[in-house]
Amino acid sequence: MTDSQPSKWRDRLPLIAVVAVAAIGAFALRDYLSFESLRDNREALLAFRDDNYALTALAFVLAYIAIVAFSLPGATPATLTGGFLFGLFPGALFNVVGATIGAVLIFLAVRTGLGRGLAEKIDASDGRVKRMTQAIRDNGASVLFSMRLVPVLPFFVANIIPALIGVRLSVFAATTFFGIIPGGIIYTWVGVGLGEVFARGETPNLGIIFEPHIIGPLLGLAALSFLPTILKSIRKEPKA
Repeated sequence: MTDSQPSKWRDRLPLIAVVAVAAIGAFALRDYLSFESLRDNREALLAFRDDNYALTALAFVLAYIAIVAFSLPGATPATLTGGFLFGLFPGALFNVVGATIGAVLIFLAVRTGLGRGLAEKIDASDGRVKRMTQAIRDNGASVLFSMRLVPVLPFFVANIIPALIGVRLSVFAATTFFGIIPGGIIYTWVGVGLGEVFARGETPNLGIIFEPHIIGPLLGLAALSFLPTILKSIRKEPKA
């Protein structure tokens, strides 16, 4: 075995851990990280929060980080739980911070395990894939910010793709944090009224973000984020 092989496996250990925990969690935790579980334990959670607010807040943020970092089921119920337990503020802040840190962790795990080698192969190649990848890198902030504003991709997919194509960590972290704020506020707000929803025996409306009066402004913000890229392409002079 060459010297580079042990190093390669060490680099992949975080990614292997993420995949292993995600696989186990998908089966072992799906009944616990659900709306039904929250509904059945809501009184106990509220009582614990009232007696241990700081500890509850810390435990919630750490749990949210773990859910995102290991791509565990239950991210949406967790977001609503933030509003249910802590209100719109600081619930939305806890949700956004937890999601951002978790996204950064899985981004680093993927980039360390696979991303660097794949990015080098893309750079050494020719053709459409390289051009598309380079275009995303050149306009990374606009593309990633739009991708976060309008959640057309699953959250874990949006965490992995930038790592595979060599997006800078600072750009990924900033666009994740600011890009998920609108959606985070909307779902946290839904969570604020979760107690009344449960009391009526109903389920929360998770499709609210795709209603016209909400998705419209988000699409407008996404389009606005592309404005610098469009202006740059217009002003760019053709090379000799």
